Amino acid sequence: MQIVIASTNPVKVNAVKTAFCQLFPDRTLHFEAMPSQSGVAEQPMSMAETKQGAFNRVQFCQQQLPNADFYLAIEAGIEHFDYGAATCAYIVISDNLRFSIGRSAELPIPNVIFQQLNSDTELGTIMDRLFQTENIKQKGGAMSLLTNGNASRESVYVQAIILAMAPFLHQKLFCT
Repeated sequence: MQIVIASTNPVKVNAVKTAFCQLFPDRTLHFEAMPSQSGVAEQPMSMAETKQGAFNRVQFCQQQLPNADFYLAIEAGIEHFDYGAATCAYIVISDNLRFSIGRSAELPIPNVIFQQLNSDTELGTIMDRLFQTENIKQKGGAMSLLTNGNASRESVYVQAIILAMAPFLHQKLFCT
């Protein structure tokens, strides 16, 4: 089975590998991580923009490698909801016939951090500055920093990928 991952970020690549190995323990899996274009801002500032970025990444990969079994993109974004700011990621998975969309758990974002964000300044950059880390987005992410290491980007992405795979695991139930 060939799985194309629409990113070379090690956190996203490892999350996909972990999820697919759990879902298909008896299959031979081949993973292809490739850079892809989201077509949205570096820091998506709405859930609609975040979801669109994930869709765009999957479609880009489908054009580049049209014969894979699955294409998967993870796009993280920020939104200011009525209850406060939060970050989460959209998961978009395709098998060339259909799409499945999922979302990771949300992480509340302190207002002092949210106020520094814009379409050109990513959450990871602000977290690195605030917590004196380096390239946290390719490690545990804000999730790890704000939960004292009890959650990470990878851990929530694995869960979200597994949940988003349900329509592919039980196709007959989802085709009605």
